[in-house]
Parts: sequence; structure tokens; C-alpha cells
Amino acid sequence: MSKPGVGASGKSRPTMRHVAALAGVGVKTVSRVMNDEAGVSEATREKVLTASKQLNYELDVTAGSLRRSSRRTQTVGLLLPSVSNPFSAEIHRAMEDALVSKGVAVFAASLDDEPEREESLVRAFLGRRVDGMVLTPIAANQAHIIPEHSRDLPVVFIDREPVGLSADAVVTDNAVGAAKAAEHLFDIGHRKIAYLGDRTDIQTARERRRGFVEALGERGISTSSIPVRENLHDVESARLAAIEVLSSDDPPTALFSSQNLVTFGCMHALRELGLSHKVALVGFDDFTLSDMVDPGVTVIAQHPEKIGTLAAERLLARIEGDTQPARTYVVETTMIVRGSGEIPPAATK
Repeated sequence: MSKPGVGASGKSRPTMRHVAALAGVGVKTVSRVMNDEAGVSEATREKVLTASKQLNYELDVTAGSLRRSSRRTQTVGLLLPSVSNPFSAEIHRAMEDALVSKGVAVFAASLDDEPEREESLVRAFLGRRVDGMVLTPIAANQAHIIPEHSRDLPVVFIDREPVGLSADAVVTDNAVGAAKAAEHLFDIGHRKIAYLGDRTDIQTARERRRGFVEALGERGISTSSIPVRENLHDVESARLAAIEVLSSDDPPTALFSSQNLVTFGCMHALRELGLSHKVALVGFDDFTLSDMVDPGVTVIAQHPEKIGTLAAERLLARIEGDTQPARTYVVETTMIVRGSGEIPPAATK
């Protein structure tokens, strides 16, 4: 078992004294800089910040609370793509419901799918000595995101599997779910189905495209003929992409949108072009009021409540000392038929 202040690597965690020694200043000066207090020159401040970065030092803002024998803060960090996204919000709520009875508070933050923001927020949570973290990985490799001296911190990854670290992960069957959508539209009679996807640097987006394209390829459709529009990360970019593909000389008879914001953009485009009842639509992710529009939106539903609950359970188990090998838990998707995905191509009407 690691000693207090010592990570899994056996190396001691850097302290203000280490930063002070490297920067050539006093410990009180380091404290002033790290707490953003006045009375320090810009040159000295820069030396201290450079030294702290080199040492991967994080300010311990909860040191007083760590005098308890357990050394726990009864807090966990939750880093999500965006807390405003309905999918993320449901994960957050599920984790809170699972942990509140244990007296554990959940602090959430939005990553905005930016690697630099991911690194900054991870450091911020480490500085607050959370007992563990649940993280949606953004960077291409997570090995450098969590400093070596903090590798003993329990971490569970959600939505996307980590690269460069061995840790529990709770994910959706993205490729399988997208394949369900392709198969469904093919069975309705569609042979030209456009794919509108999220950013290609996001693992889930790549998996959904793979599942979708492979499913159509297995049914004899040339994958090179599939209209693909990617790197759509908000409603407006998806709306414009959908309008562009639907206005082409050889438009698709059906659309598959790979996440809820892209689905919203497709819905706007179909309505603007008067095609809501003529072009089929299947979206990945369910959303509130999806059954109240006309036609209701057929979706491949993820289960964020299951993802959040399972992630909380695994994190709590790790905090309590569970040392079983890390594994990936896959939560299955469900197709919900509501009407938009059952519109047949015009030629078969």
C-alpha cells in the first residue's frame, strides 16, 4: 500500500519545498504564487509557475481536511464533454444518485472535447485531492494527463476507452448500435443512406462510422458510394451539412445522425426543405420530447443512467481497495422506433 504522499511509482509527490528549491525562492513565495496573492513580481511568479509545471506540482487546497485518519475528502471529480449536453447531464445525475447515500459529493466540469482543458481540469481536481475521478478521455493518450505520482488515484473512464493507461472503462456498444441503424434503414428499402458524424478525433464517432459503413458493406452497398459528412460538433454545422447533402443532384433517401446535436441539425434541415415526411432519419442518442415531434424520431438509445451508475459503483469499489484487473464494461444500446426511421424511399411507395 502506498504511503501518504507517495504514488504507485513509489516517488514522493512534489511539495512547495521542492518547487521553492527549483525556483530559487522561499516557500512563502511559492505559497503566494500558487494562491494568486499580491506582492510577487512577474519574473518571480513566472519562475515559480515554471518550476511547478516541471515538477507536476498541484496545490493541495484541502490539506486541512486530510487530517482525518482515512485521508479521504469524500469527493470525486466527474469530467464530461459538456455538462449542458443531455447525455452528460444524465450520467452526472446517475452518479450523484449512486454516491449521495455514501456521503460522497460529485464535482463536475465540462471538457469541451479540448485536450488542453482536459489536462488543466485533471490537475485542478488532483489539487483538490478528490478520492477518485470519472473521466471522458479527450487526448490521444491519457498517460501524460495523470502525473506519475498520482497514478494510484482511482480513475474510471466513461464513453471512451483510455489509451496509455490501464483502468476500468464503461462504454456504449457504439459500432453495434450504428450497425443496428444501418440494418434497419436497409430493411425498410433504403440503398442510399447518408452518414452525418461527429469529430473524427473522437473515439466514439470513429466507432459509429465503422459500424454503420461495415453493416452496409456487408449488405452489398459500395462503401465508397455512402455520402459521409463528418466533424459536425454542433447543431448549426449539422444543419448545413444535411442541407448540402439533401440538395445534391443525387440526394440520399435516409439520414443517420451519429449523436444528438447532429440529430437536431438534421431535423432542422429536413423541416426547412419540407422533407420531414419524405426522408427517413435515425439518430444515435435519445432525447427529451423525441416522441412529441412529427414524425417521432427513431433513435439508437444509449443508457447514460446505466453508464453513470456502473461508473460510480466501479469507482467506489476502487476507492475501497478493489484490486482486480481493469476491464471494460459495455452497455448495450436499444433501438426505439417512433416513425422517422420507418419512412420508405419514394420509389417503393
